[in-house]
Amino acid sequence: MQTSFTSYIDVAQVVLYGFWIFFAALIFYLRTEDKREGYPLQFEGRIGRQTASSGHGFPTPPSPKTYHMHGGRTATLPNRDNDRADAPVTPMYSWPGTPYLPTGNPMLDGVGPGSYAARRDEPELTMDNIPAIVPLRVDGSIFIASEDPDPRGMPVFGCDGQLGGKIREVWVDRAEMLIRYLEVEVEGTVGRHVLLPMTMAVVDKSRKAVLVDAILGSQFANVPGLANPDQVTKLEEDKIVGYFGGGHLYATAARQEPLL
Repeated sequence: MQTSFTSYIDVAQVVLYGFWIFFAALIFYLRTEDKREGYPLQFEGRIGRQTASSGHGFPTPPSPKTYHMHGGRTATLPNRDNDRADAPVTPMYSWPGTPYLPTGNPMLDGVGPGSYAARRDEPELTMDNIPAIVPLRVDGSIFIASEDPDPRGMPVFGCDGQLGGKIREVWVDRAEMLIRYLEVEVEGTVGRHVLLPMTMAVVDKSRKAVLVDAILGSQFANVPGLANPDQVTKLEEDKIVGYFGGGHLYATAARQEPLL
């Protein structure tokens, strides 16, 4: 007599239970992997920030894993390399959950919307191992299309309508073939050039000017500079973008007040 193994079990129920087990294991794995950064959590006491050893939760963070990076380097996660225990902020009040107030220049100190990560102080590279973001003067094969306005030579105005400088060069991403930054010669200085993120600028073709809403015209003088005039490192990029991002809150005292 022929028999079938499936005649003795409920196949649909076994498959359902198998799916539940698989799905539970998947959630456990994903919840473990997403703890490679940001753990242990920080708990706030009455005297400020305190890192608690019990701030791992369940499940605990995974064991360290080494990633092979472009260029032959390796990176091991989890780690706490980007943590900033000395951030220049102080609690507004003594109880937990209170907002933190910057104690210095928040646009330069990298706090709040101006925060930045401690990335490597080296330029982003293309697949050909050459700097990806460079000014047009470095790569003559890239040019601005004749149909688009050329911002070079245009004045730059801050959110207060005051002159911040003049555009001297355009920086492009050779890997993505788009404009990343505008190089600004700061008004009132001799030879001080800073980068303005293209995403935070508007090229007004009718006025032949570049408009910036993030900072005041006078604040261009404090934009973080470059160590090399023809290349920008990843750390410098983060500081520059953080400066302009922080300006949306800290550029004026009025921006820090409630809207209503």
